[in-house]
Amino acid sequence: MSSSEPASMVMAIGTAVGVVVSGMDLPQPLEDQARVAVEAVQEAAGTLDRQVADLVAGLPEPMRPAAEQAVADATSAAKDALMPHLPAEAAAVLEPPPAPVENPVQAVLEQVPSVPAPAAPAGRPSVFGAPATGATGSGAWAPGPAWGGGAVTLPSIPAILPGTNLAPIGAIAVFAPWLRKAGQLCDGVGAPVLAALYSAENGFRYGPSAPVSPVGAKGPGQFMPGTWDAYGKDADGDGRADVLGIADPVMASGNLLCDNYRQIEQWKAQGVVRGDTLDLTLAAYNAGLGAVRRSGGMPSGSPDYENQTKPYVAKIRATEMVFARLLSPFFGLGLPGMTETGNRVVDLAFRYLGLPYVWGGGNVNGPSGGGFDCSGLTSYAVYAATGVRLPRTSQTQWRVGTEIPIQLARPGDLVFGNWQSDGPGHVGIYIGGGQMVHAPTFGDVVRVGAVFPGMKARRLL
Repeated sequence: MSSSEPASMVMAIGTAVGVVVSGMDLPQPLEDQARVAVEAVQEAAGTLDRQVADLVAGLPEPMRPAAEQAVADATSAAKDALMPHLPAEAAAVLEPPPAPVENPVQAVLEQVPSVPAPAAPAGRPSVFGAPATGATGSGAWAPGPAWGGGAVTLPSIPAILPGTNLAPIGAIAVFAPWLRKAGQLCDGVGAPVLAALYSAENGFRYGPSAPVSPVGAKGPGQFMPGTWDAYGKDADGDGRADVLGIADPVMASGNLLCDNYRQIEQWKAQGVVRGDTLDLTLAAYNAGLGAVRRSGGMPSGSPDYENQTKPYVAKIRATEMVFARLLSPFFGLGLPGMTETGNRVVDLAFRYLGLPYVWGGGNVNGPSGGGFDCSGLTSYAVYAATGVRLPRTSQTQWRVGTEIPIQLARPGDLVFGNWQSDGPGHVGIYIGGGQMVHAPTFGDVVRVGAVFPGMKARRLL
């Protein structure tokens, strides 16, 4: 494999080998050795060829044949699964085109760590969401013995997925087996919700030096001591319940969330609380189950509830769909409201995450001038998925198809905003969960962002 393959392949390989490791009954010293080896593959996506060899060589001898087969199987399967989700240049590494492609896309991981959203032109309101905050990581990290001797920080990527604190690619590779297991504990709380929660809580940071909250919450799941005493268990069989690890906190979070989900469902049936059960479950994780009961629903009134709990719930629900899409090629997760055509439109736009905004850029043939503007991106994705040619501007695209209530939008529908006298000045592609993929404005890149107030939706097919 080429050393320039995208980090998405690291995710596939790390996940596959992690499953092999977690599924074998090994003595503790061998299991610790295997865990360190699995983590080591994440050290540098830019040297993936060397890392894969080191990963397998670092495993205990009895595990090497199974790990080698898992790597081969995952590499083959991930190539097919990831091709629709990758930027053009990254995809070309896995499957080189027969001829050079005009204006090839820079791989997402080669972009700068964050791209601030520029101010709106004078006289117009800003319609672009703020970039993600809290991103950390240097692009490479070195694990210490048995899950590391300090805080383990995963590589950062561009702020093209607002609301996520660290690179989903690296985080999913390390956390994925346990997110999947915890996401199967009950029907109400799935793996994407847990992934979004862990991004919001502590950015997937774990290890002895992982940040501790001002009130003493610890680990990637940010457990308070009393809650950890009740839910902290030895999930991975290493002989201890480690609040700073991965497996134990993720399973504890899953059990806590499922218990709260069931309790809230009972309270709703009794008429003592009202609201969306999952929203209230997430609120209980942040503010406590008692706060939900006392408020008769979403905690309110206290400044902490208004300034912390409500935004916390909104952030997790908004990024849930982003994590579902990132997990879907590997876990087979269904995306609510997704149709085959809508899925294709979204995936084609996702190929160009990180590509620069270029005014007038893009058409039915793909990017031009080195990038896309908002209507160029929608023109390309819709045509490539359906064969339908859209007019070139957001104002004229608004006249195609049928307007639907924004609440009924489903992935693949177009969303329009930044209204002016001659119509909408901006257009994006809805992906679900209140999120869209769009090319925002000068100085920015194709990214995922929240649907902003005042947007309207239109269904083309």
